[in-house]
Amino acid sequence: MLLDGGRGGLDAAPPLIARAEFPDDWRILLLLHRGGHGLHGAPEVEAFRRLPPFPPDAAAHLCRLMLMVALPALAERDVEAFGRAIGELQRTVGDHFAPAQGGRFTSPLVAEVLAWLEAQGIAGVGQSSWGPTCFAIVGDAASAERLAGEMRDRWAGSPLEVMVCRGRNVGATVENMSAGTGFMPAVRRAAGE
Repeated sequence: MLLDGGRGGLDAAPPLIARAEFPDDWRILLLLHRGGHGLHGAPEVEAFRRLPPFPPDAAAHLCRLMLMVALPALAERDVEAFGRAIGELQRTVGDHFAPAQGGRFTSPLVAEVLAWLEAQGIAGVGQSSWGPTCFAIVGDAASAERLAGEMRDRWAGSPLEVMVCRGRNVGATVENMSAGTGFMPAVRRAAGE
């Protein structure tokens, strides 16, 4: 897990504040709405232009939540506390972006599935960027597989795709490869994945 310090006045990537390994036994359910899409390109730029600035008190709360709850819970391998912190962060940010994306989550289908997961006791749910891919953090492989099977049955015939994943505590390797006359970057998965 990476935590950055946010963008400052420079036009550069935010500074890395913390790096912690994701527990090997935890699982992440990825929920993909096939055919759905989030904001990108010009509509994304316009959404940021129209949205009000993020409230400083909410930003302060989320910073404290990440530094004082999420990171310690991750270090202590407390999936419940970690999930609650991530879920709270996601609700706060999702509510801020709701006017631009039509609700807390971009996809009404994925929002329905996440609500179901929360009713099952999974607190660590959220959306990746503008979606529509969402996630749920689960404490063990057996629970993740059980939940994934129940979701596949419950939403059979829908455009929902469910994947059970685990954290990768190895970064990607970026290589430059020439292709024909052009130059193209290629990303190769580390550790043979």
